[in-house]
Amino acid sequence: MWGLTTEPARERPDLLAAPVAAGLEGWEPAERVLAAPIDPDFADTAECAAAYGIPLGSSANCVVIAAKRAGQVRMAACMVPATARADVNGVVRRHLGARKASFAPQGEAVAATGMEYGGITPLGLPEDWPVLVDPAVLEAGPVVIGSGLRSAKLVLPGADLGELPGAEPIAGLGVPTD
Repeated sequence: MWGLTTEPARERPDLLAAPVAAGLEGWEPAERVLAAPIDPDFADTAECAAAYGIPLGSSANCVVIAAKRAGQVRMAACMVPATARADVNGVVRRHLGARKASFAPQGEAVAATGMEYGGITPLGLPEDWPVLVDPAVLEAGPVVIGSGLRSAKLVLPGADLGELPGAEPIAGLGVPTD
């Protein structure tokens, strides 16, 4: 698919962060998830798309959000098309009932997910995290997302992301970028 060499993800645990491999266990759509090795220098979405001939509209980004209210921090993940940015201070903040929402600092995101920065994915996140998904991602055919490692990507039907534990489709989550 595109310039990626894919194999069933469950057959390539070496291409998955440990929490991602665990997240695939018992998840019914796991049989449709493919893994592909990539050059880790091209882990960032735009570079990966260019290097492997993946249309940006077929890629989605997972961003980790820290939402704060009354001194409490609640973590969440947002899945948006690569052609959009997450509306963190509007849609996300309001949906999570937070006074303030921001991108989680890199170190905190890595520690909380057990995944590498630049490879964070919604598969295998802590169970109490909401996974907010832009409907455009759910409507995508095959979509390329992180594998938890910078050295691989996952390919799966976008609709399957709506089947993740804690997944919530949120209209207006992604704001198109120019």
